[in-house]
Amino acid sequence: MVVPLTAAVRPPQVPAPAPAALPALTAATLERAYAANRANAEQASRMAADHGDRRRAAADRALAAPTRRLLSFDGRGAGLATEVFGDLAHADRVAVLVPGSDTSLDTYGRFHAAAAALHQRLTRQAAGPGSRTAVVAWLGYTTPATVSTSVTTTDRADEAAPALREFLRDLRRVTGPHTRVALLCHSYGSVVCGRAADGLDVDDLVLLGSPGTGADSAADLHTRARVWAARGTDDWVADVPHVSVGLFGTTLGFGTDPVSPSFGADVFAAGDGGHSDYFRPGSASLANLARIVLGETTEVTRA
Repeated sequence: MVVPLTAAVRPPQVPAPAPAALPALTAATLERAYAANRANAEQASRMAADHGDRRRAAADRALAAPTRRLLSFDGRGAGLATEVFGDLAHADRVAVLVPGSDTSLDTYGRFHAAAAALHQRLTRQAAGPGSRTAVVAWLGYTTPATVSTSVTTTDRADEAAPALREFLRDLRRVTGPHTRVALLCHSYGSVVCGRAADGLDVDDLVLLGSPGTGADSAADLHTRARVWAARGTDDWVADVPHVSVGLFGTTLGFGTDPVSPSFGADVFAAGDGGHSDYFRPGSASLANLARIVLGETTEVTRA
């Protein structure tokens, strides 16, 4: 049944321009990148409208608004985008969000809402007027569909991991070496982060609603980052079998449950939310995420 269902949810090929040609990303080139990517999104919106895809045209048009800060944009296929919330060039605390399955330009609104909610919480919760924060929503890979065979393997994550590593290296050219960076990885995004983790230059690695990372333990991620994990009490991912089996040249399943004692992560409270509620305003999960990003780790409430 998976094959026809996967075909049914596969996004149509919507025409769009090639991504904008940009100089190397630095603090000095940020505004140029934002402007070029907004213009590209506007062109993509017109092409999608001419193609008759009003949903994609609306999504692209929203990203082309003057207030949006796009580090990258690619309207082709399911689409890719990296968006900044806050003043990235001067931030001393940065959170990078990596989404899970079924995230594309057509569904980007919910990912945008999660990043915006975190940035608003950070702005309110930051200790003192000198704290400067930014959030980056990184839709830098083609996510698998929830109803598909690809969501049960590490293949899509293995393809995405080099792009995430490259983006985080580029990010350091903007922020400098002393900015604290937290990588917040939701659902299948935690598999991507697990595959990219080895040697990654981040301070905190947070696994939210994770089916597993492809590693047996936090130590096996080979990261200097402090590894955190959380799962809401109403999250269906708790019922996913935590196994990892090699089959026909790929790996099915993602191994040890990140919230289990054997994995070795710092497990924090996520409240009673479901799989899509980790960034819900007012939630215990969002409050703890803000504390982690701000370095207020002694204030994080434990599960």
